[in-house]
Amino acid sequence: MSTEGATDVRAIARRIRGKLVELSHSANTPHLGSSLSCVDILVALYWGVLRIDSPLDENRDRFILSKGHAATTLYAVLGERGLLPIELLDSYAKPGSPLAEHPIRGSAPGIEVTSGSLGHGLSLGVGMAMAGRIKGLSYRVVVVLSDGECNEGSVWEAALMAAAQKLDNLMVIIDYNKWQATGRSEDVMAIQPMVEKWASFGWSSSNIDGHDVPRLMETLAKLPDGTGKPVAIVANTVKGKGVSFMEDDNNWHYRIPNAEEVQKAKQELDLT
Repeated sequence: MSTEGATDVRAIARRIRGKLVELSHSANTPHLGSSLSCVDILVALYWGVLRIDSPLDENRDRFILSKGHAATTLYAVLGERGLLPIELLDSYAKPGSPLAEHPIRGSAPGIEVTSGSLGHGLSLGVGMAMAGRIKGLSYRVVVVLSDGECNEGSVWEAALMAAAQKLDNLMVIIDYNKWQATGRSEDVMAIQPMVEKWASFGWSSSNIDGHDVPRLMETLAKLPDGTGKPVAIVANTVKGKGVSFMEDDNNWHYRIPNAEEVQKAKQELDLT
C-alpha cells in the first residue's frame, strides 16, 4: 500500500473516532472504549478487504460484528463507506431509528446479523461459511469478536466445528484490547495464550498490531490463506484508542463523554 493510501485510511479512522465520541455524547450511550478499539480493524476490512459494494449481491463477503456493543463503529464505517445514508447516524439510538444500541439484522444496509448477545456471532459465521460452500459461492465470512467474548463456550464449540469442516472461507479477528466490563480479560478468565489456543482448535492462527491499518489490510486480504483451515487473527489493540484520556482506561466501558470531553477528543484527533 502506498504512503498516500495509508494516510487516507488513517484520516478516515480519525473521522470515524470523532464521530463515535459525538454519538456516545449525543445519544447518552456507553461502550465508547470498546468501539474505539476496533476502528482500525473495520477500516482495514471495509477499505481494503471486503467485497461488499452491493449489500444485495448474493456473492458479497459477509461481515459479522459479534461484539455488538461496538455498534457505533459499524454504523459509522458503513456511513463513511457510503453503504448506508450518512444522515442516519444522527438518529442513532433515538426512538424509531433503525440504528439501535446493538445491530439488528436488516435494519440498515450492510447489517448482516443481530448481535450483542455475546458468543453467537461465530456460530452464525460458521453457518454462513458452510452455506456459501454448499451453494458454490466464493464469498468470505469475517467475524470480529471481543477478547472477553472468548469466555463463552459457544465460541469454542463453533471454533471446533469450523476446523472440522475445514472452512477456509472463514476468518475470525479478536479485538484483543485486554479489558472486559469488570476487569482485565486475563484476570477474569485466563484467556492467554490466545494464538496457541486457536491453533490447538485447528485454526491458522497469528498475532497482529490491530492499529496498523496498512499491515491489517495486507494480512486480512489473505483469505483463504492456503492452509485449508479457518483463519484466526489476534489483533492487539488498546481500549479507547485515539483519545489519550480514554486509552487503556476501563472506566470508558460505561462512561459517557460530556461536551467538554467531546471537544477535547476532537482536538486530539485533529478534527476541529
